[in-house]
Amino acid sequence: MIGLFKVKEKQKEEAKNTNTRGGGGALVKKQSAGELRLHKDITELNLPKSCKISFPNGKNDLMNFEVTIKPDEGYYKSGKFVFTFQVSAVYPHEAPKVKCKTKVYHPNIDLEGNVCLNILREDWKPVLNINTVIYGLFHLFTEPNHEDPLNHDAAAVLRDNPKLFETNVKRAMGGGYVGEIAFPRCM
Repeated sequence: MIGLFKVKEKQKEEAKNTNTRGGGGALVKKQSAGELRLHKDITELNLPKSCKISFPNGKNDLMNFEVTIKPDEGYYKSGKFVFTFQVSAVYPHEAPKVKCKTKVYHPNIDLEGNVCLNILREDWKPVLNINTVIYGLFHLFTEPNHEDPLNHDAAAVLRDNPKLFETNVKRAMGGGYVGEIAFPRCM
């Protein structure tokens, strides 16, 4: 177990020192182990047709990207939801940081965009990859979970009155209000 901590410390130290001087004195960016693994994960992506990945900062910044999910079934059908991914240099030993940019009425996503997905927290393991995370996010839209909520109000409505939940989701996605809270159109 102690050896694992030393490996993580060494990876964090290497991540801090990713810029080194090349032979001609020019600054050369050295790829961290996390960047190499992420590059492999991205080249091996096998996304459903309703998910797209983009790199707003350009292809040179693989560690920060966005995923757009457009569910084709369930309560959130026809919606468009954008997630930001920030991946640390010690990936895959640390889960990516994922936030939802789209304000959404959802039991597992709070109004600040925090996402409740077990594989991004306590169930993260280095054998998991970006493809697994994207499928997990997609699954949140096809099967929202009222048992592990971040938005407790939405979870209670889903649990107690699924018809009202469906109405609230449609209202929110259409750019309306749910209670006192305004939602931007995301359809």
